[in-house]
Amino acid sequence: MTQLTGTRAGAAPSSARPAPRRRRRSLVPYLYVLPAFVVFAVFLGVPFLQSIQYSFYDWDGLSPATWAGFANYAGVFTDPQLRASFGHALVLMVFYAAIPVVVALFLTALISRANGLRGMSFFRTVLFLPQVIASVVVATIWVSIYSADGLLNDGLRLVGLGQFAQVWLGGYDTALPAIGFVGTWLNVGLCLVLFLSGVGNIHPSLFEAARIDGAGAAREFFSITLPSLRGQIAAALTLTVVSALKTFDLVYVTTSGGPGNSTSVPAFEAYNRAFQTGQVGSAAAVAVSLTVVIMIVTALIGRLQPKDVA
Repeated sequence: MTQLTGTRAGAAPSSARPAPRRRRRSLVPYLYVLPAFVVFAVFLGVPFLQSIQYSFYDWDGLSPATWAGFANYAGVFTDPQLRASFGHALVLMVFYAAIPVVVALFLTALISRANGLRGMSFFRTVLFLPQVIASVVVATIWVSIYSADGLLNDGLRLVGLGQFAQVWLGGYDTALPAIGFVGTWLNVGLCLVLFLSGVGNIHPSLFEAARIDGAGAAREFFSITLPSLRGQIAAALTLTVVSALKTFDLVYVTTSGGPGNSTSVPAFEAYNRAFQTGQVGSAAAVAVSLTVVIMIVTALIGRLQPKDVA
């Protein structure tokens, strides 16, 4: 018994393992991120927090501010002009996002089946070119095109449709669609480049198998190409929808929200109220509300991402 007990007693210390040391996390990765975080905090984070603070006050930017509570946010829903501006942003989403995605998908289907044709790289470059031109330059060009003696009206007169010529940016019914068409022209190239990059990642054997089975161009597109582009479609929708919601420069240069308020959008309303009419609190509430809307829409579109990509 004594020997057995001694054996067990002697075996116990050998089976005991030292407690593992907790690894100390290295701070080096955080140091790499620190400069970008500082820039973000100084130029975006702090101003955004200040905007939230201003949104609860009635302030003209000069005189002492007075507490307004949620009155400025209530105005976003009750002020007809502000409601109309968000409605105009929804209309622009059709021109900036829906139409470019559909057109780019159609062009992708054509180009992906015509890679052997000469000039394809030039065609892609031309379509993407609007993305590298400054927005103010783009707006100035289209103001000239839409003018009474502009290229659009001259083209209509040339083909015998002069009765349709008008000042496109000066009509209540045509100004917003005219701006929207500029957004379509800008974003088609962006969507096309994204979709073509996605098609390049599809294994050619899938297309070969589909053609051997007798699948036509439409069946090949809807069964192989379109499902494989879910990630690129989600990215394109995110970029284009956000650009539609935060549109400012095109509206400011082309119409300044006119005629009347027919082309006013939330970003322009925030600028106009802060720097023109002295309604800083209301402008801040519009800006914060617009930010929340963009975050919600971005989160909803993100659900389209495939799980292996998200």
